[in-house]
Amino acid sequence: MNTERLEALRALMKERKIDIYVVPTADFHESEYVGEHFKARKFLTGFTGSAGVAVITKDDAGLWTDGRYFIQAEKQIQGSGFRLFKMGEKGVPTWNEFIRAELPEKGCIGFDGRVINARWGAQLEAIANEKKGSTFVSEDLVGKIWKDRPALSSTLMWVLDDQFAGETAKSKIERIREKMEEFGADVHILTSLDDIAWVLNLRGNDIEHFPVFLSYLVITRKSDMARNGAILYVQESELSKKVIQHLKRADVSTAGYEGIYEMADELGKHKVGKILLDRSKVNYRIVKALLSQAEITKNEIIDKPNPSMKMKSLKNPVEQENIRKAHIKDGVAMTKWLCWLDGAIGKEELTEISVADKLEEYRRKQENFVDLSFETIAAYEANAAMMHYSATPENYAVIEPKGFLLVDSGAHFLEGSTDITRTIAMGPITDEERRFFTIVLKANLNLAAAHFPQGVNGQNLDVLARGPFWDLGLDYRCGTGHGIGYLLNVHEGPNGFRWRIVPERQDSAPFEPGMVTTDEPGIYIENGFGIRTENELLCVPCEETEYGTFYQFETVTYCPIDLKAIDTDELTKREKKLLNDYHQMVYEKLSPYLNKKEQNWLKKATKEI
Repeated sequence: MNTERLEALRALMKERKIDIYVVPTADFHESEYVGEHFKARKFLTGFTGSAGVAVITKDDAGLWTDGRYFIQAEKQIQGSGFRLFKMGEKGVPTWNEFIRAELPEKGCIGFDGRVINARWGAQLEAIANEKKGSTFVSEDLVGKIWKDRPALSSTLMWVLDDQFAGETAKSKIERIREKMEEFGADVHILTSLDDIAWVLNLRGNDIEHFPVFLSYLVITRKSDMARNGAILYVQESELSKKVIQHLKRADVSTAGYEGIYEMADELGKHKVGKILLDRSKVNYRIVKALLSQAEITKNEIIDKPNPSMKMKSLKNPVEQENIRKAHIKDGVAMTKWLCWLDGAIGKEELTEISVADKLEEYRRKQENFVDLSFETIAAYEANAAMMHYSATPENYAVIEPKGFLLVDSGAHFLEGSTDITRTIAMGPITDEERRFFTIVLKANLNLAAAHFPQGVNGQNLDVLARGPFWDLGLDYRCGTGHGIGYLLNVHEGPNGFRWRIVPERQDSAPFEPGMVTTDEPGIYIENGFGIRTENELLCVPCEETEYGTFYQFETVTYCPIDLKAIDTDELTKREKKLLNDYHQMVYEKLSPYLNKKEQNWLKKATKEI
């Protein structure tokens, strides 16, 4: 990596009299992970992580990212001209604070208005106004210097049948209209890709490992306001006859992908009333168009989370049953792989890449497999200290019969999505490694066993996982768990486990039956090792008492936890029972689908301690 790209961008900034230019990790839809066309921040900085913001001034350039990526980012941005700002660390300014401090009087802030959400865009606009300055948002400057930029993705969409979705698209749209009525909204603009895919019971492949399609959806409260009352703006090349027929049954018409901006301009010129949207999701350019003549039209924005976010988090009975089936399939693949790995270590050369490929091979053999739910992270020893490490053909570790291998992986099946992490002792481990593995296990078991009243959220329960770490003055720089979609994004709100309030995460809602959340505490020792144990938890009803309604979690991930790495003396009687009960369930769920050799291996791997 060199500074040529940074200098080329600065030349364009100088031509346009821009003092600060902002490049986020985003597409036009605020997706967490983006297609190759949208990886402008990676193009500029060399940093490949999923989260980060680049801010460029005339003589400085910074990359902001969170604790998952500190180690990785430090390495990848070397020589790029960027310096790392570690988000959340003491004394480190936020990107907005940095911009405010660096912007000169009457200065100009530039960004592509399509890749900055409306809420953040308004903040940047306010900073410019404070300095009596301006914003420049009409051009994608990175696109002008990115000569071999990949084309916008365009893949065929497909229909998720009712036997997997559990509810028709027409029913979902009507439920959204009921919410619009409740909020007094006349129009709802939906731009987040997982929401659109869920509402319409459609899937695609425009982002690798995320079965979504580039699109916008506009729903009106009354069908006479816009054709059939719902319009999907999408690339026509993605529509098959079956998809078009499916949309017609749901009373949804289609228009070209770029047509959303014409629609926004038209809505901005006419009195349409109140428009429901989430400013943290809808891009700045769309919202500016909607409000371009608000003083005349009197149109208003109702800024609320998309109703579909909560709806899709509450898995219906069909989805819940399918999710259990998906996890049995995934558990079978994982167990077959673990059995193979146990026999292969020390007998053949294994690398981080080869073991990941082998696991994918086992998953692909499962019925109704669709794709991996994210690129498998197989990280050996010190590499596992980087939470989102990725081995490459140019940079990978050979696995030896010692130490820890951490594998974070998952799959999409028609029956749902999975996300699981296991840390495996490949041979002898140190006393420190064993001690930390046991602490991680205790944290995982404690959280999974939670029994709690209605109204409790992840901030209330996070201490159950972090307690064993905090007792030793330790912590991990990430959340403990996230919601997960149904054959959709592997990260999904509004549920999650974390103790810090992170508004943009939108994951602090109270738990309700049907929500699926990961339970993944870990410990990461730079230049040493990383340990994480991750299962998925389904919130289910528990009991009614004089103190109200109580819920609990059902663990729906079925895969053994490595007994060889546990210091059983450090487990309480209760924790031993929790682990034994879990392993008994794993054996009962998976053994019918394994051959004799694999059954015997699993019997040993789940033996009572």
